[in-house]
Amino acid sequence: MIKRTFVAASRVLSPGVRRYCGGEVTEDVSEWAASPHLTKQASVYVHWPYCLRRCSYCNFNKYIPKENNDHIMTKCLQRETETMLQLSQVSRVSSVFFGGGTPSLAHPSTIAAVLETVSKLASLSDEAEVTLEVNPTPMGMSRLEDYLHAGVNRFSIGVQSLQDEDLKSLGRDHSSSQALQTIEEARRLCPGRVSVDVMFGRPKQTAGSWVHELSELLRVCDDHVSLYQLTLERGTQLFKQVQCKQVTMPDEEVTAEMYRCARKTLHQHGFMQYEVSNFARHNSMSHHNLGYWKGEQYIGVGPGAHGRFVPLGEGGVVREARTQTLEPDVWIREVQQRGHGTRRRIQLSHLELLEEVLAMGMRMTKGINHEHWDLFSPQLGLCEIFGPSMDVKELLQNKQLILDDRGLRCSWTGLALLDSILPILLLELERNISPVGNLSLSADEQTKKISQPR
Repeated sequence: MIKRTFVAASRVLSPGVRRYCGGEVTEDVSEWAASPHLTKQASVYVHWPYCLRRCSYCNFNKYIPKENNDHIMTKCLQRETETMLQLSQVSRVSSVFFGGGTPSLAHPSTIAAVLETVSKLASLSDEAEVTLEVNPTPMGMSRLEDYLHAGVNRFSIGVQSLQDEDLKSLGRDHSSSQALQTIEEARRLCPGRVSVDVMFGRPKQTAGSWVHELSELLRVCDDHVSLYQLTLERGTQLFKQVQCKQVTMPDEEVTAEMYRCARKTLHQHGFMQYEVSNFARHNSMSHHNLGYWKGEQYIGVGPGAHGRFVPLGEGGVVREARTQTLEPDVWIREVQQRGHGTRRRIQLSHLELLEEVLAMGMRMTKGINHEHWDLFSPQLGLCEIFGPSMDVKELLQNKQLILDDRGLRCSWTGLALLDSILPILLLELERNISPVGNLSLSADEQTKKISQPR
C-alpha cells in the first residue's frame, strides 16, 4: 500500500460544487466516495495473531500465546465483526480470508462462529470464497476437514520451501514432507481451491536450484501459486544475521533472474500470471485478493487488521483507512469495552484513494480498465491523466507500459519493472488531481465517534 504522510486536517466541499485550481479538477466528494457501486459490498479479512514460534524473517503482527484464550478471542472476533459490518452497512460480503499469524491454530469452531456472525449481518452466498491460511504441520493437516465443515472452501498453504535445511534456518516448524502431505490432503478435500506460498531469494539460493525446486512443487501442487521474494525486515533475526555477516543473501541481479525463471517455468506448466506475485490455472484466481487489487472495500477484523470502507452507519461519505489495535490483550479489552478495537482511522482524500487504486490495480496483468477507473474518477480518465506525459510516452515507446482502448497496464517485461514504473505514474496522478486534506482520528477521539451499534 502507498505510504504517505497524512495531514491531520479536513477540507469539505459543498455538495454539487467543483473547484478548478490551476487547471486541475477537485470533484464533488459525493460523486465518487459513496457510490453504491463501491459501498454495497465488501470482503472481510480476519486476523488470528498467534503463532507457536516466530520465523527468522517475519515482522508480521504475531504473538506467542501465553495461555489458551480461544474462547475470549472467538467472542471478540464475533463482536468486532458485528460492529464493523453494521458500521459499513454493506448488504453483501464477497469473500472472507482468515490470515495471521497462524489461523490454523484457531479451533474450527472459531472459524464457524465468525462466519455465522457474517451471515447474520450480510449476505454471504454458499459460493463465496472463504480462505484459511494453513501452516503445513501435522496439526494443521489434521484439522483441514474440520475447517471444511466449519465453512472454509479454500486453503492457502505456507510451504515457503521444499528444502529442509532452508526451512530450519528460516524458523519454520514443518518439514518438506509434511508440506507435501498437507498439499495432498487439502487437494483431496478442496480440489482446484488450494494455493501454495513459496519463497525465493533465500540465503545461498541460486537461480538453478530455485527452478529445480519450483518444478518439483508444480508436480504436486493444485491450481494456484503465490511467489514471494524474501525481504530483509528490520528487527528480525534474519536481518541481524545478515548485518553480522553470518548469512549472505542473493544479490539483486540473481533474485531478478529467479523471478524471470519462475514466470517462465509457471507458464510452461499451464499457469497464467494474473498479478505480480500470483499465478493460476483453470480460472482459480484468489477472488479475495482480486478485491484488494481492484480497489474494492474490505473490512479488517482482529488485532492489527487493516480495512478500507465508507462508514455509512455513522453518516460517513468518504472511504476511511482503518487500523485495529496491534496487541491482542489490549485489542481484547477494547472490543469488550466498546465493541471494536479500531486504533486509527483516516479519511482518504480523493488523491489518496486514486493512488491506492492505481498502485494496486497496476499489479494485475490486466491493469486498470477505463470503466473501472471511471468509478473512482468520473471527471478525469486514464488518457487525460497519463496520455500527455512525456515520461509515460517514453514507457509506452519502450513497450513497458500499454495505454489503449482497454485501459492502462504493464507489458510482460514492464510488470517485472513495476517498482520503477509506479513512481512515474503516481507523480502524473498527483499533478492532475488536486489534493484535499484528510482527517485522522486517534483512538480517544474516535471512541466518542463510534459506539457499539444496538
